[in-house]
Amino acid sequence: MNTQGLMINGKSVMKQRTYSLYAPYDGRLLAKISMADEDDVKEAIKGAHEAYKSMKEMPAYKRAEILFNVANIIRERREELAKLIANEAGKPIKAAKGEISRTIVTYEFAAEEAKRIYGETIPMDAAPGGENRFGMTWREPLGVVTAISPFNFPFNLVAHKLGPAFAAGNTVVLKPAEKTPLSSFLIGDIFKQAGLPDGALQVITGSGKELSDALITDDRVKKVTFTGSASVGKIIKQKVGLRKVTLELGSNSGLIVEPDVPLDKIIPRCVEGAYAFAGQVCISLQRIYVHESIYQEFTEKFIEQTKKLKIGDPLDDKTDVSVMIDEEEAKRIDSWVREAVDQGAKIGLGGNREGSIFEPTVLLNVKQDMAVSCEETFAPVVSIVPYKHLDEAIDMVNDSVYGLNVALYTQNINNALNASKKLESGGVIINDIPTFRLDHMPYGGVKESGYGREGIKYAVEEMTELKFVTIKTEF
Repeated sequence: MNTQGLMINGKSVMKQRTYSLYAPYDGRLLAKISMADEDDVKEAIKGAHEAYKSMKEMPAYKRAEILFNVANIIRERREELAKLIANEAGKPIKAAKGEISRTIVTYEFAAEEAKRIYGETIPMDAAPGGENRFGMTWREPLGVVTAISPFNFPFNLVAHKLGPAFAAGNTVVLKPAEKTPLSSFLIGDIFKQAGLPDGALQVITGSGKELSDALITDDRVKKVTFTGSASVGKIIKQKVGLRKVTLELGSNSGLIVEPDVPLDKIIPRCVEGAYAFAGQVCISLQRIYVHESIYQEFTEKFIEQTKKLKIGDPLDDKTDVSVMIDEEEAKRIDSWVREAVDQGAKIGLGGNREGSIFEPTVLLNVKQDMAVSCEETFAPVVSIVPYKHLDEAIDMVNDSVYGLNVALYTQNINNALNASKKLESGGVIINDIPTFRLDHMPYGGVKESGYGREGIKYAVEEMTELKFVTIKTEF
């Protein structure tokens, strides 16, 4: 069986200590993965720090060229990469292919942004004492970036960290999720093939608990970008001190459905948003608030559409929903659903577990304080709740510690704009599901959903420092 080494300074470093990586669907042993220790992390940070000079001095067109090369290599190998996602993450192959398509676009956006990191001129004479002075700004890279990524989008969410970091001229120490390391090793090889200097990208695998302090507290690390749970994000925020940090954390995304929308047109999209990749998406549709006048019709049609989903092997092109990332996660959501039923919720559909597969589930009569509503389920479970007035629905959506993406279906422009102002979230999606995301739009949350913004242009700003220069033109 293949043993995968760490990627340090462009070389594969094998470790005696390894862990076994299994396919979530059928339990096949995929590889033995080397486990780094703190010394490996220090070596990786040292290498990234030393490579930073060449990245900082590399002209923008060259950084763009490398990123375009990466996009083109991925395009040529898209089938191979999609199968890798399906094998190590259990993501249905058609969703995996969609992720690879998005990854290509993400790196292309990053390549384009590398050539338009602009500053501005400042009218110094707008203030007394500014006469005969010229002011300007530009953005400079930070240095070493530590990037910690999750399992659910092992190529595209990594791209949202690597792409803007390299576009800006930084170097990166990447710590992928323990469940999906092979994707990161492969992208490391692709960057090497694309012309990235050795050391500019380091890939460290192993226990996040063991390695996190070394990854985020080293003085040479100038920025930490993390996607994961709110509990871990809070710890990172406390430890990074004055370093820059971007945190993409939890969510329990809500959708409001007003009575003036065509249900037959929106319900397939709602089902997709609730159950894509078994609900293991940060902005997966978890809570649906439906006006009481259409609640019964919506619920019946939603359940009928959900029944059409095919559950099975992620490598089957017809599969819509497959396994969760592991059986422990399936057991967790099973216990949450049982707890909700004990508290008065009703199962409209599903609610059964078989190994790591949890059936697409619809819950009714759900209360705001139930875990399936107020926590992040990260599972194929959605609640449908009636409301009387739009403001009531807005209040229920806002009654959450999270605020990443929320959505509203309505044909009333005034309601859309007023709701957009009142909804407490980083993004408001009108006439689509909260799961909607394009890779160049600003993306990030409020409250416990995070800190900072991704989306390539906005991430570049987060991964650079603004410098101001003024010149006195007359002595």
